[in-house]
Amino acid sequence: MFIQSITAGPFQTNSYVIADNIDNGAIIDPTFDSQDLLVNLIEKEHIHIKAIYLTHSHMDHIAEVANLKEFYKCDVWIHKLDEPNLIEPGSDLLPQLFTIKGVKPDHYFVDGQVVTLGHLSFKVLHTPGHSPGGVCFYFEKEKVLISGDTLFKGSIGNLNFPTAEPEKMFQSLDRLNQLPKDTIVYPGHGESTILSEESWLSQAREIFQN
Repeated sequence: MFIQSITAGPFQTNSYVIADNIDNGAIIDPTFDSQDLLVNLIEKEHIHIKAIYLTHSHMDHIAEVANLKEFYKCDVWIHKLDEPNLIEPGSDLLPQLFTIKGVKPDHYFVDGQVVTLGHLSFKVLHTPGHSPGGVCFYFEKEKVLISGDTLFKGSIGNLNFPTAEPEKMFQSLDRLNQLPKDTIVYPGHGESTILSEESWLSQAREIFQN
C-alpha cells in the first residue's frame, strides 16, 4: 500500500494520496492550496486516480474537490449526512473564510461498507461527532486507519462546531479504541500515531467533555 500525506492550507490539513501495488489510486480530503502538490506527487509516482474520498465536509477537507474532480474525471465519495455541505459549502454554519465551489457526490459511504480500490480494500466506519457524516477508513490487512478529524495524536476533532455532537463523538472514539492496537493512524491534522499510544481513549469522555 502506498500512502503519503500533503499538509497545506491555513489549517495545516492533511490530504492523502493512497494507491495499491499497481498504481490504482485515490485522493483523500484535498485541502486548500493542495492541488498542485497533489498533482505533482501523483505524477511523480505514476498513480492513476480513480476517486476522491472525503472523511467529512468541513471546508478545509473539501476545498480542492471540484478542481480535482474535473482534472482527473473521477468520482467523489462522502457520507450522505455530510452531503449538504459538499454541495453548498457553508451550510454547516461555519464561517466561510474562502469561496469554495460545491460538488455533487457520485457515491455515498455507508457504515460497514467495504470499498475496493484496485487491489486495496477498506471498511467504512461511520464516526459521527465532529460532523454528522464523519467517517474513517480502516484497511484491516495493512493495519491502517485514516481517521479524518475524529482522532488525532493525543486529541480529537473540535466539538464546538454548530453540527458537532459530543455524545456521538465519544461513542465513535470507543469504537476506534476497539481496533487492534498496532493499527497506524493517519489523521486529518498533525502527525501519524499508533493506536497503542493513544491509551487515553478509554477516558476520552472525561477528558474532553465540556
